[in-house]
Formats: sequence, structure tokens, C-alpha cells
Amino acid sequence: MRLSRYFLPVLKETPADATVASHRYMLRAGMIKQNSAGIYTWLPLGHRVLKKIEQIVREEQNKAGAIEMLMPTIQSADLWRETGRYDAYGPEMLRITDRHDREMLFGPTNEDMITDVFRSFVRSYKDLPKMLYHIQWKFRDETRPRFGVMRGREFLMKDTYSFDLTKEDAVKSYNKMFTAYLNTFARLGIKAVPMKADTGPIGGDLSHEFVILAESGESEVFCHRDLVEMAPPGDVDFEGDLSHIFDERTSLYAATEEMHDAEEFAKIPKDKQLSARGIEVGHIFYFGDKYSAPMKATVMDSNGKPQNVMMGSYGIGVSRLVGGIIEACHDENGIVWPKSVAPFGVGIINLNMKDEACGVAATDFYEKCVEAGLDPLYDDSPDRGGVKFSRMDLIGLPYQIVIGPRGLKEGIVEVKDRATGERQNLSPEAAMNLLVEAFA
Repeated sequence: MRLSRYFLPVLKETPADATVASHRYMLRAGMIKQNSAGIYTWLPLGHRVLKKIEQIVREEQNKAGAIEMLMPTIQSADLWRETGRYDAYGPEMLRITDRHDREMLFGPTNEDMITDVFRSFVRSYKDLPKMLYHIQWKFRDETRPRFGVMRGREFLMKDTYSFDLTKEDAVKSYNKMFTAYLNTFARLGIKAVPMKADTGPIGGDLSHEFVILAESGESEVFCHRDLVEMAPPGDVDFEGDLSHIFDERTSLYAATEEMHDAEEFAKIPKDKQLSARGIEVGHIFYFGDKYSAPMKATVMDSNGKPQNVMMGSYGIGVSRLVGGIIEACHDENGIVWPKSVAPFGVGIINLNMKDEACGVAATDFYEKCVEAGLDPLYDDSPDRGGVKFSRMDLIGLPYQIVIGPRGLKEGIVEVKDRATGERQNLSPEAAMNLLVEAFA
């Protein structure tokens, strides 16, 4: 993409109400525009990141055996009344009445609706287990929406729902999602620690949050330091027993402040105790027949008797992750994107648009990056070099290629690694080889 053809409305000044790094940088980098409290338009740069995160989440869900579908944003209140949640959910639910006076709602979650889908079509234990998911926009009318997309009212969510015959089988599904989440966050370039958590309004007796450690985190978290350093499971057999992965992680202490046990934490060796701030980016639950019982979502077991299915739900805040990644990956100059989710892989800076040799060299390098699948952004604007450098640092692309008259006379371009700040003077061919290898 050439910057002259792109829509990138960067801001020089930070809006006064942006109090955390992700909100500041998303506004300044032209990723989002606020429409009203907690509701944002995703501008092209932000949308590219959002879609990359969404795709990684989708791929890891598919690997784990979950099947994608799509449920509507607007739900019938009747379904929620079956489970008793319509009146119990609280003012966060946006309630709507249509022209026929039917009570509707803008879905904050989908346990009731997915249970209705399941009971409409599945009759036998032979059709189990099943894991269904969708990636859909949701709405919760937060009292104080804040921190940009981190605590917005409208948000993009991936939620998966598992259906099993027994609790034992349901725990196996839980372990699949637990493992898939570890791999998902690793692919996104962040460390997300699983922590014992409160089940909240979703219900159930088994729940874990996945938390990014960041100074601006909403809550305090406590964990064994080794959890942060553990490698992701990687390529696993999702049809096999994954309890060892769950057991390895949960055998070490980790909890949010709501679940914190000071006595248990004190048993950890001092050099292994870690207390920090954290941002929740995923939450998984097992809740048995909390929804299947009142909604009569049963299957016939091997003895021909109806049995309530055992269920779990598994959420990842896709839009929230954009802010969470920035909170974990930024410096004083702007965002520092992990390669897997960067809106563009390479930023090409032409220092002198009036210099013919620079134009030829920059265009040639840009075209080769396109051919190599490096997804480049070519800054072909007439702006001064300082403006171009600041803009590239702000939007945080993993690599910058700086092409100027002086370097070209020596047959070199400058390569800057945004994460480390390291700069190298290389021939265009060597620079291209470095980039190809970095994204391999």
C-alpha cells in the first residue's frame, strides 16, 4: 500500500480523555474514531489489526475441533426468560422493543441462544461431543466505558460452546480450549497467563481467565513466575488426553485479586513470587447443565434415557486484544506490533521524493516486498524525514526501510528493527533477504 493512496488520519496531539497507552496510540495512529461513549469506528489501520487477530483466533479454534457458525446480534427475550437471565442480568443488557412490542435484546453473550440451536437439532449421545463457535459483535452497557476498546460497550468477541454427555467428557473439552488458548495467545505475540477466576453471571464451578501482564492492567494478579516463562504447547493431538497441559499450568499458583489466597501465595519461594497488574483477554467456563436443564436440551443416552448435556463456554475478546497487545507492546514513541498482527509488515520511507534515484529505488524495493508477501506500506508522502520517522514509529510496523540519496550513493539502505531499535546499513538485496527470513 502506498501511503498517498491510504487513509491514515494520524493525530499530533493526544486527546485529553485518553488515559492509557493503547487508547492514546490507537487514536493518534488513526486506528479508531470514537462515535459515542464506548463505541468506535474501526478505521483502516485498526481494522487490519482486528482482522489479523480474528484470523489467528479462528485458525486455532479450528485446530481444536470447534466448528464456526454465526448467531445474530439481536436476540429474543423469551430465550433468556427460559433460563431466568433476562431479569437477573442487570442494566448492562440493552433491552429493545420492536414495532410489534416483542421484547428483544442486543446480545451481551450467547449461552441461551446456542443452547436453543443445540436442542433444535441434536437428539442422540452419538452426536456428541460438539463444539460450536462464532465471532460476533456484542454490546454491554457499561456504567463507565473507559480505556478505549479495552472497556468499550460494543466489542468483537469469539465465543465457543461445548456440549458433552458427562462431566468427565466436558472437562476434556475444557482442556482442549485451555490448550488452544495458550497457543492462540502465543501466536499473537503475547504472554497470557491462565488464572483461577470467578465464574460471575455466566455461572458454573470451573473457570480460568487468561491475563496479559501490563502496568495499566485493571486488576492486580498474583502468580508463580515460572508460569510466565512456560513455552506454549505447540502442535498437539486435540483428540488425545490434554489433562497434562492443564495440570502443568494449574499446579502453579495464579489468581486474580478477587480469587487471591495470600497464604497460598506466601508458600511460593520469594524469588518466584510475581505480583503485577493484568488485563483479561480470555475467559473460559464449565457450567454443567445450568442452561441445558431449564431449556430442556437433552440427548438420549445409550440406555435410551434423556440426559441433560454438560456445557462450557469459552470467550476471547478479539477487539479488546488490540488494546491489550498495545499495552504490552509499546514504548515512548508508539506501538511496537508483534509481527503476526502488525497492520503492515514493512514500512518503506523515501527521504526525498524529489530525488529520482530515491523514487526508483523505493518503488523497486516496494514492489519486491509485495512480490515476497511482506505487506509493505510505502511512505511516498512529501513530508519531511522527521515527520515520516515519527509516523512510522507511532504506527509500530516491525521493520522500517529508509532510502535516501546519501545511502544510495554507497549502495545501501537502512533497516530499522522497531522492537529493538537496532539499525543496519545493508544493500537492498541483503535487506530484502533479512526481511524474508524474519517473516518466514
